[in-house]
This record gives sequence, C-alpha cells and structure tokens, in this order.
Amino acid sequence: MPYATICKGCWQQKRIPIPLGGALSLPLRAVGIRRSRMNPNTCTICETMFERMMKARTIAVDGTILFADLRAYASLSQTLAPAEMSRLLDAFYDVCATAIWAHDGLLNKTIGDAVMAVFNFPLRQADQLAQAVAAARDIRRHFAESGGPLGEISAAAGTDLGVGIGIDTGELSFGEFGNTHRDVTAIGTVVNRAARIQAAAERGQILLTEATHRALGEHAGATQSAEHTLKGFDRPIRLYAL
Repeated sequence: MPYATICKGCWQQKRIPIPLGGALSLPLRAVGIRRSRMNPNTCTICETMFERMMKARTIAVDGTILFADLRAYASLSQTLAPAEMSRLLDAFYDVCATAIWAHDGLLNKTIGDAVMAVFNFPLRQADQLAQAVAAARDIRRHFAESGGPLGEISAAAGTDLGVGIGIDTGELSFGEFGNTHRDVTAIGTVVNRAARIQAAAERGQILLTEATHRALGEHAGATQSAEHTLKGFDRPIRLYAL
C-alpha cells in the first residue's frame, strides 16, 4: 500500500510537514526521524511523544477497538512444520497491518493468532467506526482471495483459512500499565467486549454490538443479528454480522 508522504500526526497536531519518504526525508533519517513502527503514516517524533505521554499518565479516549483472530490456527499447528506456521503468522500479521494502517488505525498488539487495533488514537478520526469497519472488510477480503501467501498456505494445507473479527466503540483508557512488565495499551469494557465479540464470530464474520451497528448507520450495509452469551458478561448481547 502507498503510505503517506508526510507524517499525518505532525501535520494534524502542529501543521508541520515532516517528510517520510524521498530525498527530503534523508536529512531527517540521518538523525533518527523516520516512519513509526506503530503506524507508518506517522513518524518517530509522534512515537516518542506518544510513549512519553503514556508513561506520564493514563488518558481517556473515545476510540474503536478491532480484534481479528486467525481461524484453524490450532489444527494447522498440528499438521504444518514450524517454518510454515511462522510464514502463516507473518502473512496474517502483514494482511492485518496493511488494512489497519490504510485506515489510520494503530496496530496495538499481536497476540499469538490474533491482532488488536485501535482507531481514533493517536490519529484523530471523525469517522473512526467507519474506518475500523473498512479495515475489517479489507482483512476479510484477503482471506476470500485465492492468491497471495495466505491462499498458498491454505491450498498447501488443504484447509480453508478464515478470520473472525469483533468491533466495539466507546470510552477506553490508554496508558502504560504494569510494574514488572510495563505495556502501552488500551483497557476497559470496550476492549474486553470487542475481544469476546471476536471469539463469538464465525469464520468470515465481522460482528458488532447493537449500539455500534446503530452508530455505523449507512456504512453497515446488509446485516443479520442474533443474541450471544459472551464470557464475562451477565446478560446476552445482540450482535450484528456485516
């Protein structure tokens, strides 16, 4: 995917055009300013400021959380060689990262065969939910295509790879948590619910809560709904499948 030519974070926050590629970026790269590892549409200036801010305090964020989980991973791990499993995870992470970054999301965590993304932080997005859904649909489309590393691995293993995705939106806390091991991440009910929604998703499904589906409006398209009992939640929750 083509990344931004200037840092979106520096431009959004300070209207400073920091070049991220080409000849103009060479002097900056010489002093350590380059694309961020969190989101290549931002730069290491944003990354450093972000990390320092998180170490200083925890902040409340109006954000959207996306969890995507690779289906059939456990069964494939029993049949594929370790090198092929590593290739599978690399391909999965690449597909997810490309889709998330294309819609200005933050790839916050890779957790085994799952990824967690945050939208509307640190880059602010007026249409954060629509962007998260667009990223989810991009991820699902890659699994439906026969070409590419995921298709090759699926064909070689004789298994249809799939992905289950859960999305929720609302207030969450972002900060650096832990004492012995410190981790910069988002926490809160929205994060927990998105993770449980993802676990409830079938292969190829993108699931949303009723409130999230309603907020998405015209971007939802055709949907179907059903009540689900999610681990850790007392009452059944109606989820909508895109």
